[in-house]
Amino acid sequence: MKVKYIFMLAVGFIATVTLNSCKKAELTTFTQIKIPTSSPIQPGNISGFVKGTLVTGETYTITADVTVKKGDTLYAQPGANVIVKNNSQVNIQGVLKLEGTKDQPVYFNSDSNKPGTWGGFQCDTAQAITIIWTHVDNTGGPDASGSARGTLKVKAPIKVDIEDSWFTNGQDDLMALSNGAKVTILRNTISSSGSTDGEGINLKTGVTGNVAYNVIFSQAGSGVKLETSSSKPFPQTEVNVYNNTLVSNGWRRGSAEPGRAVSVGVNAIGHIFNNIIVNDYHGIELFDDGDIAHTTYGNNLFYATVDTYADLVDPTLKINIRDGFYPPSGLGKPQPTDLISKKIGDKDPMFVKFDGTVAAPNGYPNTNDFRLQSTSPAFSAGNTQYNLDLGAYTSDDKGNKH
Repeated sequence: MKVKYIFMLAVGFIATVTLNSCKKAELTTFTQIKIPTSSPIQPGNISGFVKGTLVTGETYTITADVTVKKGDTLYAQPGANVIVKNNSQVNIQGVLKLEGTKDQPVYFNSDSNKPGTWGGFQCDTAQAITIIWTHVDNTGGPDASGSARGTLKVKAPIKVDIEDSWFTNGQDDLMALSNGAKVTILRNTISSSGSTDGEGINLKTGVTGNVAYNVIFSQAGSGVKLETSSSKPFPQTEVNVYNNTLVSNGWRRGSAEPGRAVSVGVNAIGHIFNNIIVNDYHGIELFDDGDIAHTTYGNNLFYATVDTYADLVDPTLKINIRDGFYPPSGLGKPQPTDLISKKIGDKDPMFVKFDGTVAAPNGYPNTNDFRLQSTSPAFSAGNTQYNLDLGAYTSDDKGNKH
C-alpha cells in the first residue's frame, strides 16, 4: 500500500508540474497560423463574409461590413486597392495579411477621402495580423453610439506585425492592441489622427514587443502609450520604444489630459531610447503607477521650435514646452545621455524639411520630411544596443523607408 501511495503522489506531482508548465506556455507561446492558399476575389462590390485574395491591380468596393471568419484568411497582394463606403468596417476573426511593396502598396480608403468616414479593422478575436507597405486612410467613422472607432483594434494574444505602412486621419486610437499581443511595429508613418482624443500606438494588458523607426506626427493624445491593467497586473506590458521620431503630439486634449511623446503607467515597463521628440505637449512621462523600477530610458533628443505655445482648450494658458520634456508630474528625469535643448537652435535635430508645426487640427497634412541633414546632432548619439543614431531615419539603412 505504501508503494502504491508513493506512486500516486509521484503521478500527482508530475501532473501538477505538467499543468503548471502548460499554463506558463499559454502566456508565452502563440499558435502558428497556417495560411491557406487563397482563391482570387472578383473585383467589384464586396460585403458580408469574405475570404481569399485581393488581387494586384484590382479595385474592390466594400459596401457594407465585411467579416473574415475564424480559420479564414483575407490576403491582399501588392497593388490591391480597396474603397470603403457607408461607414463600413472590416471585422477580422481569422487572419488578415496585407502585403504590399514599396513600389506597389496596398490601399484602404473611404470613397469620400475625408477623415472619419469608415470603421477601420476591428480584430478583437483575430488569429494573426500582418500589415506591410499599406496605406490606411480616413478611419474612425462613428459606431452605433456615435463614438469614433479606432483604426486597428486587437484584444487577443496573437502576433501583430505592422511594418512600412502609412496611417492618416483617423479619429481615435490608430492602434489599440491589448491582451498579450506580441507586436512588431516598425518603420511606419502615423499622421494627423484623433479628433479630440486618441493615441498613436496604445498598448495595454500584457503586450510585448518592439516599436521602432516610426514617425508619429500630430496625434490628439500620446504618440506611444504603455499600460497594464490595474485589475490584472500580470503579465505586464513590456515594450522597447526606440528610434522613433515623435513630433507635435498631444495638444488637442488640452491641459486636463495632455498627450505625451511616450508615456508609461499602470504597471507597464518601457525601454525608451534613441527617440527624437519635438514640439510634443509633454515628452517622456513616467507615471508613479508604472513599473518605473524596471523601466529604462536615455539617449533621447528633446527640442522645441518655440518657447511657449497656447493650450488649445484654454488659450490663456501658455505652455512652456521645454519644461515638459520630462514633466514635473511624472517620475522621469533627464539622463546624462539625453540631448536636451535649452533654447531655440540648441540641439535642433535638423530635419530636412519641417514647417514648425506645434499643434494642428485632425487631418492636418503632413508635408514634412523628417530625415536628418548631414550635420544633425542625432547622428552617433544613440545607445548602440539599439542604433548608433537617433530617430526614425538612421545612417545604417535600418530606419524608416518613407
